[in-house]
Amino acid sequence: MSTKNHPFHLVEVSPWPILGSFGTLTMMMGLIKWFHFFSMNLLIIGLTINILVMIQWWRDITREGTFQGLHTLVVAQGLRWGMILFIVSEILFFASFFWGFFHSSLSPTIEIGMKWPPMGISTFNPLEIPLLNTIILLTSGLTVTWSHHSLMENNYNEAIQSLSITVLLGIYFTILQGYEYLEAPFTIADSAYGSSFFMATGFHGLHVMIGTTFLLICLIRMYLNHFSANHHFGFEAAAWYWHFVDVVWLFLYISIYWWGS
Repeated sequence: MSTKNHPFHLVEVSPWPILGSFGTLTMMMGLIKWFHFFSMNLLIIGLTINILVMIQWWRDITREGTFQGLHTLVVAQGLRWGMILFIVSEILFFASFFWGFFHSSLSPTIEIGMKWPPMGISTFNPLEIPLLNTIILLTSGLTVTWSHHSLMENNYNEAIQSLSITVLLGIYFTILQGYEYLEAPFTIADSAYGSSFFMATGFHGLHVMIGTTFLLICLIRMYLNHFSANHHFGFEAAAWYWHFVDVVWLFLYISIYWWGS
């Protein structure tokens, strides 16, 4: 830091971007092989490469920001804007699913009997598992906010406890959604309803798993004293992402589970 006359972080040469690209290419080729030849070996290799790259890349970022002091206020501000723009892109991603759902449901075509839900589709009761999952996610939103405020007040015990509850609630949500999928009376191949339902809720479930992993890493880092009251953007980004996941679920519950059924 003493040799620089600016607050920016000029990153060192890193092997992870090119290796990550190679892993993603391998994974996509593996998906094609799985779809056509029912063989998952190339897909598993690609996934393994990507997981190893992510672990080591994030390790480097943690070292730069926590131990080397390279994440100055200016850098942290850039990271905040990057996370905000990423969440905006995710909002637009889910907007496409809602667009497709309402396109099919507000004006059902003759191919699906001009009826929504289409004939033969038995929908979920919105007052059963979907309502329980709504309560779980809303509660997890409260606990992650509790953890954030505890951290800002230097109350590490409460911060760790409440973040642990958040991670457990995220895992519980995933288990319940998996059970719901196993018991579903329709599949992704059952008309536009099945496609809309599983694409929207499935991608949301994937985001819950990613967010839970994000928060779990933050919990480990919090336990290792990587965060302080005024330097904890990694956790802040995870909390923003989790609130985004909460809000998307509210829209999914109201539109697909409740109104759409």
